[in-house]
Amino acid sequence: MTLPTDPPLQRIQLYVSTPYPCGYLDGRQAQSLIAAPHHLIGSRVYSELIQNGFRRSGKFAYRPHCESCNACVPVRVPVEIFQPTRSQRRAWKQHENLSAEVLDLHYSEEHFHLYRAYQSARHPGGGMDADDAEQYRGFLAQSNVETALVEFREQDQLRMVSVVDRVRDGLSAVYTFYDPTPGASYGTYGVLWLTEYCRQLKLPHLYLGYWIAESRKMAYKRGFQPLEALVEGAWQVLETNA
Repeated sequence: MTLPTDPPLQRIQLYVSTPYPCGYLDGRQAQSLIAAPHHLIGSRVYSELIQNGFRRSGKFAYRPHCESCNACVPVRVPVEIFQPTRSQRRAWKQHENLSAEVLDLHYSEEHFHLYRAYQSARHPGGGMDADDAEQYRGFLAQSNVETALVEFREQDQLRMVSVVDRVRDGLSAVYTFYDPTPGASYGTYGVLWLTEYCRQLKLPHLYLGYWIAESRKMAYKRGFQPLEALVEGAWQVLETNA
């Protein structure tokens, strides 16, 4: 990629990581392009990186950079023209009793315990189900940019937490974890809530990270139509039959 010629961006260097097992496609090796040094990646630089397909994990901004695979496609929801489907409206109705509170980023034992329950139920054996409190802190409770936590509660019972970054043209959904009770639709509700929050803030896009056609974990993102994808350096509507 070519970074803009802003002086802060000119000081950013891009490094390719060593190969590691892909977390989404079995049997494949992945690599990431990492923007460094991380202490120079504040909100202004990060906004540019997000528009160029990067994501954030802790204090590090990265994007996939695999030699023989381009399956990871950055996607975002244009919130003003997004229309929920019938099933999404049902999910909204199902959880309309949730209360939401936007908080400054911080570590919470309550959040960590919900995170562990979510990982154990939804992603067993994936590695993150064994994260300790320090690993959780490094992943979700540290940031160099404008980050918030959204707590969703039901009668004071914590049901879901979303970590979101504010960038120049939208919100970036970093990670969401929730009560893994069968039959609930917390994940769908969380995305719908964030689209509404973008509208309230007058921000045009909700960045949802990467969509991978072959990954069942990522299939839900195709349900938020129209969905825009970053393809060959340009954002365009992702065709529904892709």
